[in-house]
Amino acid sequence: MSGTISRDEAWKLLTEYNKEDFHLKHARIVESVMRWFAREEGYGEEADFWAVAGLLHDLDFERFPERHCVKTQEIMRARGLDERLIRAVASHGYALTVDIMPEHPMEKILYATDELTGLIGAAVLIRPSKSVMDLEVKSVKKKYKTPNFAAGCSREVIERGAAMLGWELDELIEKTICAMRSAEEQGIRVYDNP
Repeated sequence: MSGTISRDEAWKLLTEYNKEDFHLKHARIVESVMRWFAREEGYGEEADFWAVAGLLHDLDFERFPERHCVKTQEIMRARGLDERLIRAVASHGYALTVDIMPEHPMEKILYATDELTGLIGAAVLIRPSKSVMDLEVKSVKKKYKTPNFAAGCSREVIERGAAMLGWELDELIEKTICAMRSAEEQGIRVYDNP
């Protein structure tokens, strides 16, 4: 692979290291969310790059959870991938596993939305519709305030990400819901198989 990577090559790389439906589904959701944000935030010409960063963000998590965001850098460098992509993917582990602070808007959005898509996904799974299409910010906020709901989704990371972006938490939640609706419109649903 050259420094750039196509979506098909990224999927092949992802599935080399990830086999569980949950991880593959999460990767596709974050991929779609990042593509939506690229367009929404005025980076439409980089939408494919943002999407690939979203797709690969948890490349190492299934096989190397104790070295998350560290092993990814090794894997991607060994394949000669673009340092910009490596940095973007690694920075979503800021203050958890690496000290690479998100700087570019794409990095900040990936950092802020990764955990939030998980929390929103958990909220969708308990809805009768099993859909993000009828989900509202107030419903997410209610669940957000319940510490044992989607306990693995760090509220601290979500709030830090919103602050990095200069957005209120409600704005981040609303935009992420919209991004996930876009994913669902494309057939990428929280509860479906990858």
